[in-house]
Amino acid sequence: MKILKEKSREYNGKSYYKYKVNVPEKILKKAGFKAGDELKADAKKGEIKLRK
Repeated sequence: MKILKEKSREYNGKSYYKYKVNVPEKILKKAGFKAGDELKADAKKGEIKLRK
């Protein structure tokens, strides 16, 4: 998996970006996630955890 950087808009000469990760379907099913689920994220150095 890779982190994707996507420009979302430009305002007053400043660019704003969104960051996305494509998660394989196999991993989503194993975690019990599905499209449209609301997730919360916790982060620490070198790690991001997602949970419902």
